[in-house]
Amino acid sequence: MKPDILVMAPSPSPAVMAQFDEHFTCHHMWRLPPGEHAAFIEAVGASVRGLATTGTIGIDATLAARLPRLEIVAVNGIGVDAVDFTATRPRGIRVTNTPGVLTDDVADLAVALLLAAARRIPALDRYVRGGQWQERVPLQPARTLRGKTAGIHGFGRIGKAVAQRLAGFGMALRYFQPNVVAATDVPRSDSLLALARESDYLVICAPGGAATRGLVDAAVLAALGPQGTLINVARGSIVDEDALVAALADGSLGAAGLDVFANEPAVPAALAALPNVVLTPHVGSLTVETRHAMGQLVIDNLLAHFAGAPLLTPVA
Repeated sequence: MKPDILVMAPSPSPAVMAQFDEHFTCHHMWRLPPGEHAAFIEAVGASVRGLATTGTIGIDATLAARLPRLEIVAVNGIGVDAVDFTATRPRGIRVTNTPGVLTDDVADLAVALLLAAARRIPALDRYVRGGQWQERVPLQPARTLRGKTAGIHGFGRIGKAVAQRLAGFGMALRYFQPNVVAATDVPRSDSLLALARESDYLVICAPGGAATRGLVDAAVLAALGPQGTLINVARGSIVDEDALVAALADGSLGAAGLDVFANEPAVPAALAALPNVVLTPHVGSLTVETRHAMGQLVIDNLLAHFAGAPLLTPVA
């Protein structure tokens, strides 16, 4: 008998989706409108032994309670802040994620956002498309990266990969996170506030969750300053979005490049209307190659669990 799996979201990789159906009895909740989810869980929940979910969907206590035979939660993504561990740990439910395979693509997007914000690429695109070049409308100059300082909040795999890329642009580097990172020559600032004060560009690569919620607040944004730029490819919850909108609007922060938001997919209209912000829809890992690798790691963790083998990337 194939183990029953509740699938919360599809993988864009056809090969991954084919493996789901090959190895498991799949209950694809993503195919149903939200209004039918409760009845669907009522019908299949008692048989479900595994959950394939995402970093943004996770699993809450209500859903966990409706899956009495649940053994494993396989998260397609790095972040597990949407997993309610108070519901999973007491029951011994294993949790896995997909670290490593998305590091390079997320780091690439962080740098792309930084370049787009620094060199004003979206504004220049509109300038050309709107005919302002032909009309010889004066252009506001952009800023170089060479000689500037990039501060990285969260110096794990992705933070280090961002640092490696930005070093190639001739930037000075600093980082901050609560624990000191060994075996790096990148200086550590005394605090997040100090990091912002010492940086021209502040790149957020920290994990989400209660410990980091709202850490990038009005004081941090003010320390980054009117010539500073905020880049966030981590979690929208880390940034006080109201303070960010206010700082961008009144010029106390120069610019921002954002791939993540507090209440995805909702983006505040006031933020979207600002000319000094570059927005992308949480697509740091959205390449054909990486999404296949992430989905494959979900499959491989599920297969390992049900075969009684060690999990490849256990979180808990």
